[in-house]
Amino acid sequence: MDTIAAIATPPGRGGLGVIRISGPAAQAITGNMCGLREPLKARHARYASFLDANGEPLDSGLLLYFPAPASYTGDDVVELQAHGSPVLLRALLERVMGLGARPALPGEFTRRAVENGKMNLEQAEAVVACIDAATLRAARQAQRHLQGEFGKKISGLMDVLTGLVAHVEACLDFPEEDIPGLFFDQLRTRLADELLQPIDALLATSDFGERLFQGVTVAIVGAPNVGKSTLLNLLSGRDRAIISPQPGTTRDVLEVDFELHGIPVRLIDTAGLRESADNIEQEGIKRARAAAGTADLVIAMADASNPETWDPGVEADCYVMNKIDLVNSNVDFPAMYHLISAHAGDGIDILIDSLAFRLGDIPAAEEGLLITSSRHRQQIVLARNHLLNGAELLGDSVSMDMAAMEWRRAWSSMGEILGLGDVEHILDRVFSEFCIGK
Repeated sequence: MDTIAAIATPPGRGGLGVIRISGPAAQAITGNMCGLREPLKARHARYASFLDANGEPLDSGLLLYFPAPASYTGDDVVELQAHGSPVLLRALLERVMGLGARPALPGEFTRRAVENGKMNLEQAEAVVACIDAATLRAARQAQRHLQGEFGKKISGLMDVLTGLVAHVEACLDFPEEDIPGLFFDQLRTRLADELLQPIDALLATSDFGERLFQGVTVAIVGAPNVGKSTLLNLLSGRDRAIISPQPGTTRDVLEVDFELHGIPVRLIDTAGLRESADNIEQEGIKRARAAAGTADLVIAMADASNPETWDPGVEADCYVMNKIDLVNSNVDFPAMYHLISAHAGDGIDILIDSLAFRLGDIPAAEEGLLITSSRHRQQIVLARNHLLNGAELLGDSVSMDMAAMEWRRAWSSMGEILGLGDVEHILDRVFSEFCIGK
């Protein structure tokens, strides 16, 4: 087995930089590089000088040794904690390479952890989710996956399915007339109660779970000067957009990132929709309509003090009537509108809750384990289809053999989530998305 190495900290300067070495030669490479006369002690920090090929110090810092199998990868691992200078870290890594290590491929440390049984494939994907989580809510969900909760859920479903397949295959040894019809009814009942219902409940979480990590795009559209930029600044908590009473101030698409109930949101402010002879403004309006066409959610905004803006002229998911502080309270607005004053902050909390609901938000007290990966969702949908196909085939001995085959395929589909079976092609795809040092 090769010994691999990589810089494990993010690019750029920092107080600390870490080089990770994993493989059978990890301790020998470190000993040569630091001029050590005795082996490293497991899981104890040791101060040392990091020497170049001529024995001159490149840097100094701490060494941490994790012997196999009690390490992240399951192999011998040594971490060099040096100063976070990109120049120094590159020099240290080149020195490690010169002593026999090779550069790690993207995700190769975690891939070795999977291959050595330190974690399953789903947990490995959770490592990336933890790194990429843009909100605390997403990070907590990723941690649940990393701790193995999702894998245990899938394993439990696979165990139930194994029992059902065993019952079906046992029947293949008996004449058809000896198998009562009640037996098949019981199998279908167990299939529905113990597999299909839990699977459907899990699949129902996928839209929101995937949005926690992929984020959503929300576009604000409407006539000029209805308060779109004011709402963007208010929701994002930043003075990102220029606000002016002059119509047409916003001429291009303006984007700002923020979180809404823990959901990462890219909020888009657009040029006011109106007829214009100005070429630049026309281009801004064209881009506004394009943004509305690709957004996950569209907010159409109107001005309570200007009835000419009340017909938004675009399809939207949420309709907002702004500037209600400028009109009498007895004005009868169209029922589809949320009433707010972006300037005074009135109605904003209700609007935020409404937007979160439309994005599939689950109350925190009710949030359980979520499907957060499209790959997992696709495998579970595939497994569900095989389960239903098998249920339709229960009956005579020929079709029962096919039913068992369909259910074994369902088992394999769920097993691919955990990395079971012939999944080399899946490993290649999953780990290509990792950073080098992980």
